[in-house]
Amino acid sequence: MSSFSRFLPWFISICLVGFLVALPLGTQSQLVLGVVLIGALLVVWRLWPGPNQRLMMMSIGTLLVLRYLYWRATSTLPSTSDMADFIPGMILFAAELFCIGMLFISLFVVASPLERKPARRLTDAELPTVDVFIPTYNEDVHLLSATLAAARALDYPADKLKVYLLDDGGTDQKCTQENAVEAAGARRRRAELMSLCADLGATYLTRQRNVSAKAGNLNNGLAHSTGELVVVFDADHAPVREFLRETVGHFRDDPRLFLVQTPHFFLNPDPVEKNLSTWLRMPSENEMFYSVIQRGLDRWNAAFFCGSAAVLRRAALVEAGGFSGVSITEDCETALELHSRGWNSRYVDRPMIAGLQPETFASFIGQRSRWCRGMMQILLLKNPLFKRGLSVPQRICYLSSALFWAFPFPRLTFLVAPLLFIFFDLKIFIANSQEFVAYAVTYLIANMILQNYLYGRVRWPWVSELYEYIQSFYLAPAMLSVLLNPKKPSFNVTEKGVTTNRDFLSSLATPYFVCFAVLVVAMGYAGWRYSTQTLDNDLLVVVCIWNALNLALAAVSLGVVSERSERRRNQRLAVNRSGRLDLHGGSLPVQIQDASTTGARVKLLTPGIDLPDGEGLPVGRLHVETLDGQSVTGGIPVIVRRTISEPDSLAIGLQYLKPAPQHYTIIAELMYGQGKPLSDFWNLRRAGKGLLRGTLMFLRMSLRQMVRGLQFGWLALGQTRADEPEPSALQQRKPDTGGSVTPFKTAEG
Repeated sequence: MSSFSRFLPWFISICLVGFLVALPLGTQSQLVLGVVLIGALLVVWRLWPGPNQRLMMMSIGTLLVLRYLYWRATSTLPSTSDMADFIPGMILFAAELFCIGMLFISLFVVASPLERKPARRLTDAELPTVDVFIPTYNEDVHLLSATLAAARALDYPADKLKVYLLDDGGTDQKCTQENAVEAAGARRRRAELMSLCADLGATYLTRQRNVSAKAGNLNNGLAHSTGELVVVFDADHAPVREFLRETVGHFRDDPRLFLVQTPHFFLNPDPVEKNLSTWLRMPSENEMFYSVIQRGLDRWNAAFFCGSAAVLRRAALVEAGGFSGVSITEDCETALELHSRGWNSRYVDRPMIAGLQPETFASFIGQRSRWCRGMMQILLLKNPLFKRGLSVPQRICYLSSALFWAFPFPRLTFLVAPLLFIFFDLKIFIANSQEFVAYAVTYLIANMILQNYLYGRVRWPWVSELYEYIQSFYLAPAMLSVLLNPKKPSFNVTEKGVTTNRDFLSSLATPYFVCFAVLVVAMGYAGWRYSTQTLDNDLLVVVCIWNALNLALAAVSLGVVSERSERRRNQRLAVNRSGRLDLHGGSLPVQIQDASTTGARVKLLTPGIDLPDGEGLPVGRLHVETLDGQSVTGGIPVIVRRTISEPDSLAIGLQYLKPAPQHYTIIAELMYGQGKPLSDFWNLRRAGKGLLRGTLMFLRMSLRQMVRGLQFGWLALGQTRADEPEPSALQQRKPDTGGSVTPFKTAEG
């Protein structure tokens, strides 16, 4: 077939789309067209399942978006004769162009998410040698103990598996620094972690100087190890037992495969989920990325390294000179370098690690600020559009991942734009209310339908907008700092493993209250204008609706920055395992209902047992049966913290009593002996919400969180330094004392 014959259908399609986009229609006709196309979207979604449904949905939605864009560019821009209107008008138009461009890029990325088949199971003789790297800087030893024990318990031949703890908190530079107190602390840390590694059968590694942050630490691990494959787990990411069996087989299928990435799964809510009490019922924020976008990237051989829960081929890393450290997001940068060298990647959509998210809003913003600055660095210093060796789809995919983090620009623009008309009567969007409904409203509805179709099971309506809103105030200056000096950002470690013992207002709350107050004043002033003027009232109504949507986001944000106490000191996982409890000189069969790294809840299977009610007594030992029915050697010393009467039995909340390293081996077997509990909870929250239900739910949430946030703000006015927690409000995690049975145990549970 000639080149002309191949491209003729595409040429005809482009011409047809161009004709439909530029077709001159009156406002009423455009409204009818918009309603018809929205109806077509709903009909295709609900009544036309099949392999072509996704393409049809995208095609119809794209037509409406392009109709809006053509009208916006040709009929609504302010005149250059009035620069006061023209300049902000063009900024608003640029923000819209960015959003529409990102929409089209994202549609390309997720056009056909890959459903990857499981890797073939290899015999022990076929299995490659594996080095597990656990980089650490300042994490608590108990956190590291659980991760190390889980890594050592991986289902893999012992002679082919070696676990390394890469300690950047005990380097020679840290141990010999001028500050005597900090130097002594670094030396104590080194000694403690060396002893821990010796007890758990891991290898301790540190280095002379803290150069190139995490990338440098990982490269030091490469220099002192020899395994064919390298696995990276963050210090708080404990793997389930089958992790390697489910991943390493992919490397035998493709000799040019450099990466198998798996999703990051978390035992605790992020601050938004915690403070809004949505943890047990709403899909986590990261599920949209891991369950849809990463699978879409995988279709184009562009799934990238996410810093943890991944397996990499040593030969590929050596060829590229190790982990890249030019930016502070060494993971995505490393994947970019290796993809450009012709190496391949795969994504396995199965949760097989359990990690921790930042517990406070301030640490959450610090983490996202690092991600934003790092991706902006990649965009500026290693622009994927001009990176040699990448395919066109890979360029688009990496561009999508990097440009996403520029969302503060459009988000803040959309926040300010209606205020310019309300307060200053600036005409930055030239249209009447009928035109706005016919073009803009139909475009926005189609966009939301398309987003709900593509991501509905893993992202509720308006949640993306909320996350962007709450991050934009602090990510905007972070993004600007990189634009001014791309090489300036430095790596910061996200604090984890802390908890809050009381409610308090975040130290970052001020911008959200100020913005909320401005939006409320704007609504009042707009109402006054409507009642006293006769011109532009229809447009004023449209702008007020826009401002009201911003106000709803601002109201919810007040709840986000109003920190709830976290009474659950260690997040617990529903495990449903058999065991026995040595107590009162006897041995009682129990069902272990859930467990954490510091405690467990067990159900007594023997009726009529009488236990004293209260905390602290008696002391016993908990034995865990492995999945094949054998009892793990030894047992964990426990103390009874509480008894819970159930209709037909008695449950006991147990606290581990000063667990030693060998006890963490049992804890790891109990919590991470199988991946099913993680997958069960992963799927439990995937209950989508339609646009109408989701919007109504969000509006109700905005009212509740507005009241709650204002209460916090009012109390803060009467307190000294009330916007910061007292030193006692933030604590390292303390022992768990058991509680009610839910899939995961949190303060809500």
